[in-house]
Amino acid sequence: MREYAAPLSTTIPTAGNLTDDVVANARDAGGAAVFSRRTSDGWVDVTAEQFHDEVRAVAKGLVAAGVEVGDRVAILSKTRYEWTLLDYATWFAGAVSVPIYETSSAEQIGWILQDSGARAVVAEGPDHLARVREARQSGDLAELQHVWSIEDNAVDVLGRLGSDITDELLEQRRTSASPGDLATLIYTSGTTGKPKGCMLTHGNFMFELGVAVDELGDLFDTEDASTLLFLPLAHVFARIIQVGCVKSRARMGHSADIKNLVADLGEFRPTFILAVPRVFEKVFNTASQRAAADGRGRIFDRAADVAIAWSRAQDGKKVPVRLRAQHALFDRLVYGRLRQALGGSCAYAISGGAPLGERLGHFYRGVGLTVLEGYGLTETTAALSANLPGATRIGTVGRPLPGTAARVADDGELLFRGGQVFAGYWGNDAATAEALDRDGWFHTGDVGEVDDEGFVRITGRKKEILVTAGGKNVAPAVLEDRLRAHPLVDQCLVVGDGQPFIGALVTIDRETYPAWATEHGKSADVGEVLDDPDLVAAIQEAVDDANKAVSKAEAIRKFTILRDEWTEEGGHLTPSLKLKRNVVVREARREIEAIYLG
Repeated sequence: MREYAAPLSTTIPTAGNLTDDVVANARDAGGAAVFSRRTSDGWVDVTAEQFHDEVRAVAKGLVAAGVEVGDRVAILSKTRYEWTLLDYATWFAGAVSVPIYETSSAEQIGWILQDSGARAVVAEGPDHLARVREARQSGDLAELQHVWSIEDNAVDVLGRLGSDITDELLEQRRTSASPGDLATLIYTSGTTGKPKGCMLTHGNFMFELGVAVDELGDLFDTEDASTLLFLPLAHVFARIIQVGCVKSRARMGHSADIKNLVADLGEFRPTFILAVPRVFEKVFNTASQRAAADGRGRIFDRAADVAIAWSRAQDGKKVPVRLRAQHALFDRLVYGRLRQALGGSCAYAISGGAPLGERLGHFYRGVGLTVLEGYGLTETTAALSANLPGATRIGTVGRPLPGTAARVADDGELLFRGGQVFAGYWGNDAATAEALDRDGWFHTGDVGEVDDEGFVRITGRKKEILVTAGGKNVAPAVLEDRLRAHPLVDQCLVVGDGQPFIGALVTIDRETYPAWATEHGKSADVGEVLDDPDLVAAIQEAVDDANKAVSKAEAIRKFTILRDEWTEEGGHLTPSLKLKRNVVVREARREIEAIYLG
């Protein structure tokens, strides 16, 4: 058993709650622009004082509506300024916020509203309201008394409703919560069974951000620090960045429409961003395919190889003169364009939610964007470990954050202990006891390693380990991450539990396929070329590359290209783009069986 503990490097408050940051910002830097809102006239700044006043007005409306201390208020919306406003207003009212992914079905919404006992829900628009109505008709939501809509002026309605609430009463509500009190219930993505509500306290956030903002000073504490949030705020990853920006006064914007993301990044010009690995994969693959379509494919491929080599040379080795010259050339020809696509001012990115992969990590660092990969779960208020600007080891998820301890159990499972670990699952003592042992160690369900310097490497999910008929343990994530890095691959599922060898199901990326099809003279309909020798050969190249990461016994021997995509709408992916393995395996049962026939 290996254990590594990082000593606490900063003082964590022992009193107060998350609303104190909003009050302090208005008092100490009232004129500072802490948000920028997307309007028809462009981006408009919101000062700390304006945000404070808007939060208080909405909070008074919640109090006037009968929301009591500890009541749950659900937020069902895309990522937008009002989401953050409502989150803090809920806390000002002494209540608990319950985020719901805006893509959730009526059944999923009904479960979360019922399980949390939500007193009120603020939905974004007509479609969300319709799903809430459907949930009310088909479920027992007796506790739900109020439904407001952002697009029906919920902010103004609540502001008027609370006009008679005194400042003194609101201050009593605002200060009612202490670090040990519940701040939010964030429901797990539901990859296995019904989502469980993770109880995260004000103290969990205060610990996590007290440490993270201090350690990530190069991101949060610079004079012009800013970020554009485009991940769902229902995800703990985006939520922690939101709270971190408010705490550090880093200017934050919101972008809900991924289709306009490049334009928004160009206008907003963030100094850092956060994304899941699939976003970084898409950016790389799209750039590669566009270069190929313009006849610059070989130049891009060479530029990518140089960026990776240059990044690898940073790790304790002297960069050869020739490599420096090549890197400088491609910086003018290729890398600058990639940085410009992110707004031109972005020096850092934070990646989480799934493994990024060494190749992409080195590529982005080589083009001038350092991707700081970290690791955490909803149950741990986001990050448990992270690579830092001054301590990065690509291919790992960094060291445990200060005040956090990591342990590798005898069966390889990673355990963590620290102030960011949740209080338990809402109304589910059995699940809590399974995840948290008596000594406070949280059992992540992930398998990994901790090296002598404390860097953590994730090697797979404990429950997803495949055991072949020959008794070989195989972690599918290693192979799947490498496969998805290929421009033509959208998603993949490695199979082989109880079988004589490892196989894979692959879906084709609909964004990059058209350019490949044009270049190779193929049909624009993916379904017509599933068995085409050129397409099969291209995927075989991706499989061969993935197999380099594992032993021969773990390598993929056969694969099948599927006609249809796996989507969130189809129930195959979670809102954070994690694959629901049980759903895919059930639906693709015949295709999996076919791999092993004969």
